[in-house]
Amino acid sequence: MKQDVFPASRPLDAAAAALAVALCLSWGFNQVAIKLALPEIPPLIQAAFRSTVGTLIVVAWARSRGVKLMEPDGTLVPGIVAGLLFGLEFILIFRGLIWTDATRASLFIYTAPFFVVIGSRWLVPGDHFDRWQWLGLLLSFAGIVVAFGVPAPGAHPWALVGDVMLLLAGAAWGATTLVIKASSLARASYEKTLLYQLIVSAPMLAICAQLFGERVETVPSALAIGSLLYQTFWVVGFTYLAWFALILRYSASRLSVFTFLTPLFGVAAGHLVLGEPLTPAFAVAAALVVAGLVLVNRPR
Repeated sequence: MKQDVFPASRPLDAAAAALAVALCLSWGFNQVAIKLALPEIPPLIQAAFRSTVGTLIVVAWARSRGVKLMEPDGTLVPGIVAGLLFGLEFILIFRGLIWTDATRASLFIYTAPFFVVIGSRWLVPGDHFDRWQWLGLLLSFAGIVVAFGVPAPGAHPWALVGDVMLLLAGAAWGATTLVIKASSLARASYEKTLLYQLIVSAPMLAICAQLFGERVETVPSALAIGSLLYQTFWVVGFTYLAWFALILRYSASRLSVFTFLTPLFGVAAGHLVLGEPLTPAFAVAAALVVAGLVLVNRPR
């Protein structure tokens, strides 16, 4: 059967690839925005705020486009599952970072494309990698290893727990993509797909923030508020909508490999905004990730 029979496995065209790169660039700066707000606004409160206000933004956007959100279409159950996975991902990331460091986190979170590629082979018709695309996936992941280094065994006794939580976060991220591609959500609008995730995750994140004792002690500064607004209006209100529009139209496996660019953009943004050091290995890492993307998205 020809590949174009399966819209879910459609290769990315130049416009889609450029948009995916731009989204990863935005998410790289999102990592800096989270760091800038952290001293004044705890992480789960940030995430709960983003999901809550993001819900209002997506509803307003959908209404402006005449997209129907409330009509029954068989997406309720997979939508709730996607929302639970979406919320679980952020809870695992933010709490896992307490016990493990950012370097280890980057490696474990970005195992997500492997889960997507492996799952797509079984769950999404026609969306599977050949040997050259697998090589590209491994090259891109090798770029992340070069950028952040192979993590040494954690000195903290709970480091292994944190590592497992971050690995599970990567699995939850990959599983969210697979649920969207392999269920009735694949026929829903991208606004409705994102809305399920925001509506379900908002109370999850708020409850967990309360359970873990997170508090905003003082009125946040303009910098912290600006960072949170960037995350909410740009990242959730625009980039997430654009990402799920791509997920519904193109190969999830090919798209997921683009996310390897995000931590590299995060390192570059940290250097530009926060003055964090940039090592010579960064250029090698970027070359490996780009080479991997070329192999993954080459015409068959």
